[in-house]
Amino acid sequence: MGQSDFRVVITGGAGFIGCALVNYLLKHTQHKLLVLDKLTYAANVAEVERFKAQPRITMVQGDICDANLLQNLFTNFQPTCVMHLAAESHVDNSINAPAAFIQTNIVGTYTLLEATRSYWQTLPASAQQAFRFHHVSTDEVFGDLAPDAKPFSEITAYAPSSPYAASKASSDHLVRSWHRTYGLPVVISNCSNNYGPGQHREKLIPKTIHNALAGKPIPVYGDGQQIRDWLYVDDHAAALYLILTKGIVGESYNIGGLSGLTNLALVQQICDLLDELAPAGFCQLSKGASYHQFIQFVTDRAGHDRRYAIDCSKIRAQLGWQPVESLQTGLLKTVRACCLSQ
Repeated sequence: MGQSDFRVVITGGAGFIGCALVNYLLKHTQHKLLVLDKLTYAANVAEVERFKAQPRITMVQGDICDANLLQNLFTNFQPTCVMHLAAESHVDNSINAPAAFIQTNIVGTYTLLEATRSYWQTLPASAQQAFRFHHVSTDEVFGDLAPDAKPFSEITAYAPSSPYAASKASSDHLVRSWHRTYGLPVVISNCSNNYGPGQHREKLIPKTIHNALAGKPIPVYGDGQQIRDWLYVDDHAAALYLILTKGIVGESYNIGGLSGLTNLALVQQICDLLDELAPAGFCQLSKGASYHQFIQFVTDRAGHDRRYAIDCSKIRAQLGWQPVESLQTGLLKTVRACCLSQ
């Protein structure tokens, strides 16, 4: 099968990680892409318009809970694989309004799995064997790590804390069961916190940058000592494609940035970069002042996990992947891009 014959359905392709994946595939392959996205508030509208102009992309606004739509798309597009990124993903939103997370992340994944299975069963044996369903998930399904505990591995027991994490854990279990029960050829990936230029402002890094540049408080939950691992989004996109094409059916792979630190230390690093790249006169700062002055501790999030850490030795050993960007280089690119967009 030639590269141009490889046809990829990407759900959630207008989201932050989805856009990075689509751009990676446009740059590094000749594959035909069908980008399916509900185009909620989190969609990157500018990227969607650019995708519509690409001859290799079929852009469809739609919901993965719509079984009839999925059936028609599969019948007409005849995909070689599915990369499932569509999800509600903001933890705060899941605490305040969990219903959308249950619907999209659980019911939507079920609906997509059934549409995929129905289509896959019509394929000849060779095409069935070549087909892949790649489910993209999160390290939050593993829950909270004790300070001295080993990082999450692919065999760590699931212990989700938030409605978001629980909904993603449920979707992971569904995908595994469709492989075990029906033979659907699946791979699963669980990633750490993504960041990079163009991320929605509800997330920690862009919120910190934009609030600082606007002279607004930079909220830090609790004492700010929650530890996260940070993965540059382009590194994630490269890992996703590697797992899709080289990963072993039925296996899961952890993807991490090898860049763990506390939320407070992260915010402080961003403020240091802003002091260098956007000094006084750029926004609300008086001469000689620092963006650190905008840091403000706020009431901690309900059920807030204290520590995540991810062991990505499996994908490094088996598939040869490792992140290109360090947190220092990735943050510099992210902060610089935000400053230029002001």
